[in-house]
Amino acid sequence: MAVKLVKDLMVPQVVTISPFSSIREALSLMKKHNIKCLVVDRQSAHDAYGLITYTNVLKTIIAEDGDIDLINVYDVCVKPAIAVSQELAVKHAADLMSQHKLKRVLVTSNNQLTGLLTMDDMISDILQLID
Repeated sequence: MAVKLVKDLMVPQVVTISPFSSIREALSLMKKHNIKCLVVDRQSAHDAYGLITYTNVLKTIIAEDGDIDLINVYDVCVKPAIAVSQELAVKHAADLMSQHKLKRVLVTSNNQLTGLLTMDDMISDILQLID
């Protein structure tokens, strides 16, 4: 059996957002694309990507009584987001995600965003093996 690589399972169509966008704009994009996270754009070639999820939003808006129009994505996102190479074996990505309790990681090639890998992507692949 051939080794599965991250690029074989990742989702290449990633929705990004500016760190200076409001939480309302982020939620609107998530709703429009029916997704649970957005990748936060880098500000330069040497900057890191970020990640904003429903969980980040809930912690800020619900727990801290934040205003979705006044708080920027940058204030809520996780940055730097953990990323793996698209050439990495899936088993190593799964180990990393499991060890750090991550549901998703960014996928890069030469420090450029190429996709997103989630636990759901890996489970879906495993479920295809079952009749």
